[in-house]
Amino acid sequence: QVQLVESGGGLVQAGGSLRLSCAASGRTFSTYSMGWFRQAPGKERELVAAISWSGDSTYYADSVKGRFTISRDNAKNTMYLQMNSLKPEDTAVYYCAGSYYCGTYYYSDQCYRDWGQGTQVTVSS
Repeated sequence: QVQLVESGGGLVQAGGSLRLSCAASGRTFSTYSMGWFRQAPGKERELVAAISWSGDSTYYADSVKGRFTISRDNAKNTMYLQMNSLKPEDTAVYYCAGSYYCGTYYYSDQCYRDWGQGTQVTVSS
C-alpha cells in the first residue's frame, strides 16, 4: 500500500560517509515501522537497522553499531540512514522497507512487507 523510494547511494572511499533517504508515499505514515536491509552479491539479504513507528526505538546489526544511525521524520514521510566510517564490506544494494504489522517487533526481518527498488552503495579500499 506504501510506495518507497531510496536515494543517496553512490561510490565512496573507505572511512567516508553517506546518507541514504527513503521517501514513503501512497497513504498515511502513522504506525509504520521502517528498516534498512542490504544485500551483497552471493550473500543473503540482511536487516541493517530498523526504527519503530514513533522513532523512539531503534535496532542495529552488530556489524554496523556505532557507525550507522537510523532516523525518521514522520512529518516528511522520510527515513534516513547515516553511514559513517564506511568499510568495503558495507558494499551492497541497500533497500528501504516498511510495514504496518511489525508492532513491537519492528526489528524482525520477517515482518516487512513494502520494499523500495534499492540503491547501490560501493565502498572502495
